[in-house]
Amino acid sequence: MVTINDNYLKLKAGYLFPEIARRVNAFVESNPDASIIKLGIGDVTEPLPEACREAMVKAIEEMGDRATFKGYGPEQGYAWLREKIAAQDFQARGCDIDPSEIFVSDGSKCDCGNILDILGKGNTIAVTDPVYPVYVDTNVMAGHTGDADDSGKYGGLVYLPISADNDFTAKIPTEKVDIIYLCFPNNPTGAVASKEALQAWVDYARANGSLILFDAAYEAFISDPNVPHSIYEIEGARDCAIEFRSFSKNAGFTGTRCALTVVPKTLKGKASDGSDVALWGLWNRRQSTKFNGVSYVVQRGAEAVYSEAGQAQTKALISFYMENAKIICDRLSEAGLKVYGGVNAPYVWVKTPDGMSSWDFFDKLLSLANVVGTPGSGFGAAGEGYFRISAFNSRANVNEAMDRITKNLKV
Repeated sequence: MVTINDNYLKLKAGYLFPEIARRVNAFVESNPDASIIKLGIGDVTEPLPEACREAMVKAIEEMGDRATFKGYGPEQGYAWLREKIAAQDFQARGCDIDPSEIFVSDGSKCDCGNILDILGKGNTIAVTDPVYPVYVDTNVMAGHTGDADDSGKYGGLVYLPISADNDFTAKIPTEKVDIIYLCFPNNPTGAVASKEALQAWVDYARANGSLILFDAAYEAFISDPNVPHSIYEIEGARDCAIEFRSFSKNAGFTGTRCALTVVPKTLKGKASDGSDVALWGLWNRRQSTKFNGVSYVVQRGAEAVYSEAGQAQTKALISFYMENAKIICDRLSEAGLKVYGGVNAPYVWVKTPDGMSSWDFFDKLLSLANVVGTPGSGFGAAGEGYFRISAFNSRANVNEAMDRITKNLKV
């Protein structure tokens, strides 16, 4: 009989979001008339920007003409999209990033896991706690960890706790780690990192030969002009960091699928013989072998984000969701809850009242207000006692959800 990858057996029984779905479905079966409002998963609700839709319709029409039809495209992405990304997302902010260092993909979540294909198994890995579960689970799947303990922490990982007590700022490890996952604006806490804080991480990484995997999926939601949007705004980051970005939240591409990963050509790792090897070449080889590229139609839609109309329309989308975040923060604060985030990020991180556990608070909101959020403990042990609420929903649903919560929740 075929053998399996036993590392999958180390994973906790259910991924966070399927467990949420299971509880919601069980509640709905018992309460079929309940009107559920979901503010848990970070999925968008508003239509794609008009500029993107128009570009994709035009691209579809091109696919119907032999003269303009496109088959396989470059695995790294079309040059016209990579050039616009490099110019407007990076070079305009003073980042020394060349279009050839940008790889267009079908999702930053995918790339956060796929990047492990080019990294060795003996690396020491550091993650913040709480953390986006994909960082941990993909390392478990790849065999980079031991088993999980009773709190859900996996052997072999270095956990860096973040909470209100340390202003959601992870302390730089005293020991040497090889790979560091950083996410800013942070999912799930909504915290951001200053230029000084990121410089300290870059300095640590360069001094220790470490690699920073920097998830900037929510950078478009930053409104503070003093907060960096990219790790490459930090001196020395080209020598120690890979950055992941997405069109999912800024342009509503969650169901359309387009993202990018930046791998500087100056970035190197060690081979088993001790020689230095450029990670760009390894990632290029990986993508060329395992990936056939994002569709032409979708890339034309992503390109339209950089047009004058696309910039205005995506800015309006971002403002809409951030207004939702402000409503959530204001209403929950008025109700007596302690809230964090929601200023430079579309997530509001709520301290559960009266020492209530994250899952108990989830069940309470579901049963009393018919509102779904995300238990903080699902993001790691240090997330216990917190709760994430997403601003990605319609204005009517956000207002209704806040009415229900403030009416039914006594703090």
